[in-house]
This record gives sequence, structure tokens and C-alpha cells, in this order.
Amino acid sequence: MNHFAPRVLAVAISAALASSAVFAGTPPPRAANTFLTQVEAAARSARVANVDYVLDFALTGKESFSGTSTISFDLADTAAPLTIDLDKATIVSLVVNGKPLAPQYNQFFITLQAHDLVKGRNTVAVSYTRLHSTNGEGLHRMVDPADGKVYTYSHFEPAAAHQMFALFDQPDLKATYQVNVTAPADWIVVSTTRESGVQPDAAGQRWTFPPTKKLSPYNFSMHAGPYKVWEDTSGKYPMRLLARQSVASQVSPADWFKYTKAGLAFFDEYFGVPYQFEKYDQLLVPDFLYGAMENAGAITFAERGFLYKAEMTSAQRENLASVIMHEMAHQWFGDLVTMKWWNGLWLNESFASFMGTLATAESTEFKNAWQEFYSGGKQGAYITDQSLTTHPIEVPVPSTANAFDNIDSITYAKGASVLMQLRHLLGEDVFRKGVHNYLVKYAYKNATLDDFIGSLGAAAGRDLGPWTRQWLYNAGVNTIAAKYSCAAGKINSFTLQQSAPSAALPTLREQRVQVATFKLDGGKLVLDKNVALTYSGAATKVPALVGSACPDLVYPNYQDWGFAKVQLDKRSFGTAQTSLAKVEDPLLRSMLWQSLWDGVRDGHLPLNEFITTALANAAGEKDYTLLGKVLGMISSSKYYLDAMHADAAYTRTTTQAMEDLAWAGVQANTADSNFERRWFGHYLGTATSKAALDRLAAILEGKLVVGNLAVSQDLRWSIIGHLNRFAYPGSAELITAELARDKSDTGQAAALAATVIRPDAKTKAEWLSKVEDLKTTLPFSKVRVVMGSLYPVEQRDLSEASAAERLARLPAMDKDAGPVYMRSFTQMIPANCTPASVKRLEAAAAQYKDLSAGTRRALLGTHQEDQRCVMIRQAMTTPKT
Repeated sequence: MNHFAPRVLAVAISAALASSAVFAGTPPPRAANTFLTQVEAAARSARVANVDYVLDFALTGKESFSGTSTISFDLADTAAPLTIDLDKATIVSLVVNGKPLAPQYNQFFITLQAHDLVKGRNTVAVSYTRLHSTNGEGLHRMVDPADGKVYTYSHFEPAAAHQMFALFDQPDLKATYQVNVTAPADWIVVSTTRESGVQPDAAGQRWTFPPTKKLSPYNFSMHAGPYKVWEDTSGKYPMRLLARQSVASQVSPADWFKYTKAGLAFFDEYFGVPYQFEKYDQLLVPDFLYGAMENAGAITFAERGFLYKAEMTSAQRENLASVIMHEMAHQWFGDLVTMKWWNGLWLNESFASFMGTLATAESTEFKNAWQEFYSGGKQGAYITDQSLTTHPIEVPVPSTANAFDNIDSITYAKGASVLMQLRHLLGEDVFRKGVHNYLVKYAYKNATLDDFIGSLGAAAGRDLGPWTRQWLYNAGVNTIAAKYSCAAGKINSFTLQQSAPSAALPTLREQRVQVATFKLDGGKLVLDKNVALTYSGAATKVPALVGSACPDLVYPNYQDWGFAKVQLDKRSFGTAQTSLAKVEDPLLRSMLWQSLWDGVRDGHLPLNEFITTALANAAGEKDYTLLGKVLGMISSSKYYLDAMHADAAYTRTTTQAMEDLAWAGVQANTADSNFERRWFGHYLGTATSKAALDRLAAILEGKLVVGNLAVSQDLRWSIIGHLNRFAYPGSAELITAELARDKSDTGQAAALAATVIRPDAKTKAEWLSKVEDLKTTLPFSKVRVVMGSLYPVEQRDLSEASAAERLARLPAMDKDAGPVYMRSFTQMIPANCTPASVKRLEAAAAQYKDLSAGTRRALLGTHQEDQRCVMIRQAMTTPKT
């Protein structure tokens, strides 16, 4: 979406809320498409209440399924027709209040005429057949290439339940769901409740499930197939884990149950509200669009993030714990209490991100979870919030078509950071009390932002309106900086300064932080004084620091309480650049590294100077989490060098130094498998010389053994993909040979990626044509693989060959493909770090103003990052030609 001035945004939000609250007269007819506007949803929920579903499904494993939705509901009036959502189905019969009717159906929704309805209780039964989806929404079907078994699972967020059954597909019409499923005899069926009966049937078995508690449609789910099942009943709630038979050996059930059990105990105690859905099932599913989904009592996880053909690393195990906790937090915040409309989705995700990190830090072995949050999600939020396409945390969502327009690091990590800041501002106990009161008051109901903030404000005894306006209705990240002076070795004045990012985003915020000063002492950077304070406005004096020792470094967001960009003063920046190894606290060290990298991205620190510092310090980094961050910065530096096509001699020498550092890191860490694998993963990304590619080929062939490194099937594919990326001799043949030994769907995807990434013009043209063909029979999961592999950064000439065509096709693709497809397609918008490329993107942005909000945001963001790349190149102090 375009930027809103704060006052305009507030008016827009108020108007949207007002329009959703009261409807007088006959609501306007719905547009004939698959989406639902907020106005239409509010009109429907004003008339409909007390919804109950009885859902019957007949599953055979074939490409289609059949079902009957029996919908019972109270209707406030018969003044107008009523619509029921059902997408692209063939309706067999429609019975309204016992009367068979010819359906008025446009492939998106059924229209029930007013004269067929009654004021009070109504019952509508819709029988239909429908194709299973293959794009990860609705009732998705996948045939396992390893053994031919068929698996299905549902996914409904934000509004895709109508791709599976007939319903009122909107979050504020909570309902109960009683489910009956006929499925093949060797299948397991999983839903929100545990089955109450399984009986033999002519088609296999008939599964019966008791009614659920009241849920929004997107929180209900049903999954079926010959899943492998693990069970654990050692905790308060019975737990199950399910996965495809062919990948069962890649699952570590003990880790899943360990973290799940710990999380349920933590959240029960923290919220003071017991887990409500009686059993806790988790399913690993293929072709999943996202990372995981918080379906009540039956959470789904993307296989690609949680299957391992070698022992999990510490980072992988921490990620598993973190995602389990995130989805678990949603069982209270999102499932038990649900937003009224999709403008409230950010609060669900922000709260789950915050609580998931808290639970990981406090109930698992990963006590540094907040450091991982700082290094990962929070940095993404800072980057997004400094972009032209940033947006407030709370924004209007006019239609379900726009529900995911703002699903980004603002929604997740900035929102989580703001909640963490609010916890510091109010105090931990007050914050927790407010959350408890909110969950109790709105259990099984829908709530708004005002309801949540009102509960916290009541617990704190203060008006949080000003805080809400500052943080939630205004975009942008503020910069804080220490301004101080010293005399006779002592601080004689100290002010914390706050600035706004631009005149267009002028908001200054209230925030509680810690300001810390440090001295170099005996080869260490030692904390001298730490002051917690709440600042607001452009300048806040810090008298508690006056009289303390003149510091070598000041960090005005010590321990990361606040959400603000830190601008180090000149002396502190110099200390950070030269004394990283002297900082014992890994979080502070991480924040100083980030200040240096921010300097690169802002054009203040030449990239080559940062690379010199990174190459000098990376090998000595012994904190596992921070090592990953530093190696990531080195990889990003290499990306910029590859994109710039800068001075050939400097680039060649520097990338060789990066390669040598990575290989030395592998060799130096063979005694620790976590560090060894982290360094080897980095090496795999930096290896470009012939000697390095020869080494990778030797590892693949078993001619070179690297310490204790296990060359798993996943690693084999990673090596093959990298060799093909650089057209290593014989690498194309490796794809065919490896496919013969690995017939799994992950093997097929890896082979596809390795094929597409080859630097071959004919291959690029062929696969680009397939990506742009919306009638392709290739599953969307494979199309996404192609999109992500087609144009790696160093293949600029190959990208340029179709760059103009891809930009010209953008409006047509945006119109025809839909938001799910375009979220992946936009990663192929061409950007090549040249003034000509920047100009081309600028012209496209000026011409294509009617793109959907998500696609236009991607175009503007790509343009801004291309500008940044050119700026970083110009700031370098090495030859640039």
C-alpha cells in the first residue's frame, strides 16, 4: 500500500471500523470473485449468529473429493439475500430449511434469496464435489513419488476454507464443527478434536469426530492420509506427531515431544488459562506454503524446515523449539481469542513471535533465544521499517485479497519488539496480568486492538492511547544517539537524542531503554555504568551518567530493550571497529557488529573496510549464534561484490580470502560438529574458485573426508546444486545420477533447482516460460523452486536477457496469477546494481501504478535495494570500474 500520513491513516482506520460496526438498509450485492470485503463480512456478521457446521467428507485419494456442508445458524432478518462461500465446486444438491433449491452459484459463493430463509434458526445443506488443490490451500493433495501414497491436509489462512467446504468464511463468525470422514482403510484422519469412533465402511473406514469448541473457520482443520504416527502421553495433554511414511526416518519425535511438553507447561502457567483443545497433534506436511500453521489442536508444519537426513545442529534444534512455541502461543492468542477482521492479524503474529521467543528462552535449553531474535527477525524488521514500503503495524485491510499484503517482518518482529518494549514499560507482572485478563474476558470470542490495549491499560492503571498511536498507527524506526561531553576524564553532560526517519514519518516515541557506558581495561571492554530510563521527545537528559568515567563506548540500547536504530558516536564507532574481540557479552558484541553493518548499508562505512574487519575477527568468534550472524554478513558482502561487478582484481582477491577463511574455519572446528557444519555451510556458499569446486566434487565422490562431517543426502544435493550453478564439468550428469538414488519429492525439487540454476540461456528461457504459464500442471511447490533458482546474483548477463520482458509482464501476471503466486514471482523482478537498472525500475514503478498492493510494494522495495547497492558500490574506497 502507499504511505499514509498519520492523520489520514487514523481516519481510514476509524472509517473502516465504523463501517464494519453498523449497517442500515440493504447491504450492497457482493462482487463475483473469490474475495470478501470487510464491508461485506461486517454486513453478514450483523445478520448471522450461532453458527454450527456438520461436515461430511468422502476421500478416496483420487484427484477429487466430495462433501456435504450442513450449516445451522440464526438469522436476524430476511430483508436481503445471504451468501455462503464455496470456491470452484460442482454442486450436487442444495437444501434450504428442508426445501431442495436450484443453486444460484457463480463458482465463488452461493446466493440464498431472502424468501427461502426465515428469521431465527435456518439450516442449509450443500452437497458438492471438488478437485483437491495443489497450491497448498484448501484441501491439498500430494502423491508421494517415493512410494505412490497419497496425503492430504487442509490450510485455510487467511480465507481458504471455502476451497474445501461451504461456509461463512470470515473470522468473526465463530462456529462449532462436527466432522465425519470416509477414507481408505489405511488412512489416519486428524481434526481439531480426537475421533470418537472409527467404523468399517464400504469405501474403507468412517471416522466420526465430536463437535469442536467455537472457532474461526481458519483455525479449524482436517488432515488425512497414511501418516506415520508417534504418541506421547507423559504430559498433561496427549501429544501426537505425524509425518509421511517415506520421511519418518528424518523425524526426531523425542525432540518434538520434549519441546511441546515444556511449552504447554510454560504457557499454562504464564497465561493462567489452561490449554483448551484437549489434545495436541502436530503434522509435518509436504508442499506447505508457509512455515507452520496454528490450527487448533492440529498444528501443521512445513516438511522443508523440519526434516533432517543427518543429526540436527544446535541451530536447527533451536529453530524447531522456537516454531513449536510460536504456534503453541497461537492456541491462546489467535485460536481461543481471535481478531475480528484481518487488520488484527498482526497482533496474533506479533504476540506469538514475542511469546514464542520468551517460552524458548525460559522453558528450553536455548537461553539465548532473545539474541537469536535480535540477530534474525528483528534485523529484518529494522530493514523493512527503513524501506519506502514500510507501513504501520496496524493497517486497514479492505478485503481478504489484502489480508497477507502486510505479512512481513513488521507484522512479526517489529510487533513482537513493540510488545517486548511495552512489557518493559509497564513491568513484567502488570503486562502478564493484562494478558491473562484479556484471555479470560474474550475466550471463544473475537476481539479488537482496543480490547487488548484496554486490558493492558486497565492492569497498568494508565491510558495507553498515546502509546498506541505512536507505535501502532505510525510507521518508521527512530534513531537514538548519545550526545555527551567530558572534562577531566568525567562525563559532564549527557543527553539521549531521538530523531525521526524523515519529514514524512515524523513520529517521536516514548520508550524504555538502558544506556550503558564501557571502558577499555586490561584488553577487555568492561561495563562501567548502566542506567535504565524512559525517554520521549527529541532529547532526554541522563543526569545519572554525569560524573561517571568518560567512556570508550556508549551503547544506548543495552540488552536490546528498545526498538530503535542505534547511531554510535564517533568514538564509540571507532571502538566497535577495533575492539570486537574485547567484548565478552555476546549480545553486545552482536549489536556492535550490527552497528558496523548498518554503517555499510547506510553508506557511512565502506564495504571493503567492513570486509577487512570481518575477515580479521570471524575466525575468533566462539559464540555459535553470533558466528552465524557474522558469517551471514560476510555472505551478504560477497553478494554485494557479485552484484556490483566491481574491480575484478579486488573482487577476485577478496572472494578468495572469504573462501580461504571459510575452509580454514571448517578445518579448525572438526571437533565440534555444530561449528563444523556452520562453517561448511558457509564454505559451500563462498566456494567459486576451481580449487574449491574440485574440493566439493571430491567430497561428493567420497575421495575427500572432512573431519566428522556427515555427507547426508541433503548435503549431497546442496553440493550438486552448487556445482551446477557454476557449470562444473560433469555436474549436469550428477543430477541424473543422484535422482536415481533419491526418488523422494525433496530429491525431485533439489534436482529441479540444480537444473534451473545452471548458467545456460536456453534453460533460463525454457523455465521462465513455464513459470509465466499459469496453466502449467507443475505443482506450485515446484514452481516456487524454479522462481527461487532461476537468476542467482552472479548470472547478471543471463538475467539481463529477459529483464525487460519480465518487467513488462508484471502487470499481466499480477492481474491473472493472484496474491499467493505473486508473492513468489516478485522475487524475479530484475535488479542488477547499476544506474541503468535503477532507472529501469524507477520507470516501471512510475508506469505500473495499478499493481496490487503486494506486488507494487515488491517493485518499490526492489528499486530501493538496487539504489542501495549502487550507493554501497560508490562508497567503497577501492577501484569501482
